[in-house]
Amino acid sequence: MAGGPPSAIVLVMAQQALPVREARLGKPLGTAGKEGARDALRWRGGGRGTGREVSGVALLLPGGGPTGIRRPSPVATLAVRPLAVRLAKAGRPEGLTAHVVRYRCSGWNGPDAHPARDADWALDEVVRRYGDVPVCLVGTGMGARAALHAAGHPAVHSVLAIAPWLPDPHRDGDEQPDPVKQLIGRQVLLIHGTNDERTDPDLSYRYAERAKKVNRDICRFEVHSDGHSLHQHRTEVLALATDFMLGSLFARGYARPVKDALAAPPPLGLRMPLAAGFGASLRH
Repeated sequence: MAGGPPSAIVLVMAQQALPVREARLGKPLGTAGKEGARDALRWRGGGRGTGREVSGVALLLPGGGPTGIRRPSPVATLAVRPLAVRLAKAGRPEGLTAHVVRYRCSGWNGPDAHPARDADWALDEVVRRYGDVPVCLVGTGMGARAALHAAGHPAVHSVLAIAPWLPDPHRDGDEQPDPVKQLIGRQVLLIHGTNDERTDPDLSYRYAERAKKVNRDICRFEVHSDGHSLHQHRTEVLALATDFMLGSLFARGYARPVKDALAAPPPLGLRMPLAAGFGASLRH
């Protein structure tokens, strides 16, 4: 669907009984700065911003719910904005810019997987705007699932999935678990709080376990005693996210715990504890 003519997009959306509206990219944060901030790019075309200084993009995918075709609440976008700002600031010397994707609707909606489709569109839009630059997909909750789904796009170099919402095939009635082959060739990091009551950390472990069989470059960190929002260890989570993004997009060396997690076989590399104070000695 991504990249198709407007008439085809509208037809598909009508078939899905989804109100005709546009997915958008929020204004750029980072090197694109004020040049691209005057308008947000939209599904059916938007002003082409300049990308001459951009050498990498962090694409932020907010959370959402299992169902819902209404326009998403701005709260979800605001929730990921601090992370987007942090990543943009850390990557500015390398030429990074960050965008938050604004979905067409608030829910995943079963096989329609609307946020994953919006992520595919956003990736095409990033390529149209900035050219052949590496992209790190960064998602939280439902957005983490969308990021994992969209990882097969040629522009994607890495995926950061924070507290991912993943289905339980036995409980949710899905015929098949979420695919993992699209992760081949990507650097992948999952982060999950062990006390998360909204998205099951055991399901993210099982997903990572399956993914590790087809892609060795995947690891998973557990944030012990923390919940879905990871507020108790916010500083450590932000440092870990920043270290992974810079390492995966710009070939910087990973911090030792990340190197160890990527190298360790399951279950060690998929249940790596995020230590208190992580990032205190890192300069980002």
